[in-house]
Amino acid sequence: MDFSTVELSAEDEAFRTEVREFLSSIVTEDVIRRDRETGDNFDEGVHLALGAAGYLEKEWKTEADGGFSRVRRRIWELEKRRAEVPWVTWGTTSMVARSVAKFASPEIRDDVLRGVFDGTVRLCLGYTEPEGGSDVATCKTRAVRDGDQWVINGSKMFTTGAHNCQYVFLITNTDPEAPKHKSLTMFLVPLDSDGIEIQGIRTVDGDRTNIVYYSDVRVDDKYRLGDVNGGWTVVREPLDAEHGAVAAADDGLADVAIMMHQAGFMAEAADNVAALVGKCGAVEDGSVAYRLGRSVARLEASLSTPSIFGRVALAQTMRDIAPDLMDVAGSIAALPVGADGGADDRSEYVYRFAPLVGIYGGTLEVFRNMIAQHVLGLGKPNYSPPKVKAS
Repeated sequence: MDFSTVELSAEDEAFRTEVREFLSSIVTEDVIRRDRETGDNFDEGVHLALGAAGYLEKEWKTEADGGFSRVRRRIWELEKRRAEVPWVTWGTTSMVARSVAKFASPEIRDDVLRGVFDGTVRLCLGYTEPEGGSDVATCKTRAVRDGDQWVINGSKMFTTGAHNCQYVFLITNTDPEAPKHKSLTMFLVPLDSDGIEIQGIRTVDGDRTNIVYYSDVRVDDKYRLGDVNGGWTVVREPLDAEHGAVAAADDGLADVAIMMHQAGFMAEAADNVAALVGKCGAVEDGSVAYRLGRSVARLEASLSTPSIFGRVALAQTMRDIAPDLMDVAGSIAALPVGADGGADDRSEYVYRFAPLVGIYGGTLEVFRNMIAQHVLGLGKPNYSPPKVKAS
């Protein structure tokens, strides 16, 4: 692995300065405060400004199609994190838009992508169901054809951003008698359709997600993506991206693994706690130094772990070291960011955030099974109950 610094050209240095100044002008303290209060991970004013400046389109497109160069894309990603740009809704929008570009009719594709690029159209994921867990293929939400329309009934959990989006990328069951991977059809459902109810849920880390109910929702067939009962083909690409099961670019300019954005909070917490104990002299205590050093070593190892392995390593490391960071920082760490008298070391937030990072896009157990089966060549887990011996 090459840890050397990338030398920037004068033009790329100027681009970094331009981006840094632009983001600092739109991501104000009020934006960050409001985002913490709402848990939305989205700010419409910021998002529209990014679209108007052309940054959303340049991020989404390849360099050959007019998007960022590889170096500028890396600069852009790092500066967005530095500025704490509310990002989650753009993440889902960007993923879904690729399936729209590939599978939607020209009428829907062109209209949606135009809005995606200027920031007026946002897209969210309608995968998980209350009883479905991490296996999205066990979909029970039904879509029944009625002429040129489909009637949809069911519910979805964890549809983050639905209240700020215009469409949901919805997986439905259109043939209950077929095997589960051959019974699915994908739709891009307008969220202003009659029969859709969005209810907010606040997670333990303060973020907002949603449960969405679909009651006799009528959707024109033009909003179908891909073939009837061919939804697994449509959903695989964004699912793989969400899982981090995609090959890294050869130039080394991409994140080593998915979840590096979330890992940034963990790294910041570790740095802040180290500064806190260094300032008060507690680091002279051997046990404090040992625990802090162990946490940093685990952090560095996870940051260097690639692909789907890094997806697991980062989430597990966050779960493991967050309690130690809080304990080392002391009782002051129990105060949330921005609280009077707090140290704003972020360890308290990382502690609350860690359980959720371990279930995004599937639980850690699911990812470990994927590694076991598809990388190590082991068999599928046997979840059947043990056989009872006859007496």
